[in-house]
Amino acid sequence: MMPRGDTATRVERWDGTRVRDRAGDLAALLTDTVASGASVGFLAPLGHAAAVAWWRERAQAAAAGRLAVWAALDPLDRVTGTVGLACPDKPNSRHRAELVKLMVHRSARGQGLGRRLLTTAEQAAAADGRTLLHLDTETGSPAEGLYRSAGWTEAGTIPDYAVSPAGVLRPTTLYYKRLGR
Repeated sequence: MMPRGDTATRVERWDGTRVRDRAGDLAALLTDTVASGASVGFLAPLGHAAAVAWWRERAQAAAAGRLAVWAALDPLDRVTGTVGLACPDKPNSRHRAELVKLMVHRSARGQGLGRRLLTTAEQAAAADGRTLLHLDTETGSPAEGLYRSAGWTEAGTIPDYAVSPAGVLRPTTLYYKRLGR
């Protein structure tokens, strides 16, 4: 069954070289996400140069195998979304991964791309032998509805966890999902 939305958009896993080479395009997505008010770890306004530098750091993690990155590209090869899996390297935690930076450009929202990226990451994690995923997201954000509808379980809420892009302390909700059961 195909997810709803634009099937012309493709989702690709990018290695460290591709993340580094397309850091400018990924930075444009990140700055758009922050400008739209999403709490993904940055304060507004986020400058393009800072976003590029952040993605270049992620390229190193992807090259080292600590981070898996998927990018969604529209028919014109523009980055419209991304998701990552941060994989711990400690022997007692290789069964799990953290879902990080699920972002969809404002122009591509409401078309099922967030769900498609989420499903891609979940399937890849399961194929890699991961049995548990976890994430945190701003309490009350639209992302919570996506995670709940995709079978994620709320583990709890931490008050005043992060500062929103607007500079306001906000709570975060922790979620987990068991895979392969």
